[in-house]
Amino acid sequence: MLPATARLRRSEDFRSVMRGGVRAGRKRLVVHAIPGDAPDATGSRAGFVVSKAVGNSVVRHRVARRLRHLVSARLGTLPGGSSLVVRALPAAATATSAELGSDLDSALRRLDLLPGSPGGTRKDPPSREDGPSV
Repeated sequence: MLPATARLRRSEDFRSVMRGGVRAGRKRLVVHAIPGDAPDATGSRAGFVVSKAVGNSVVRHRVARRLRHLVSARLGTLPGGSSLVVRALPAAATATSAELGSDLDSALRRLDLLPGSPGGTRKDPPSREDGPSV
């Protein structure tokens, strides 16, 4: 269970993370994040979006519980002040906890939020200043 101080609760908080942050998508989930800048994990918060596309109420709550457990175990490793929104995709309904954990770790590494993440490995797209590509 996430402590109350570690949860995103207001729709404005969810909206700001999903619109203003960075995103990494995987087969079973999408992680939206606004990275923090403090070296410790104080103030890191997380929220979850599990829509009806994932399944009925029982399935959605099971997926949300699994994701909450996985994120709570990783919240201490995030940079302080980070905000996450984990959005489950329909494939999450049939996924095991290990598969969800693998996708979550992969997405967090992609966003350089986990320790040991290879920073700067993503190649930036060419800018318009480089001239037309022929």
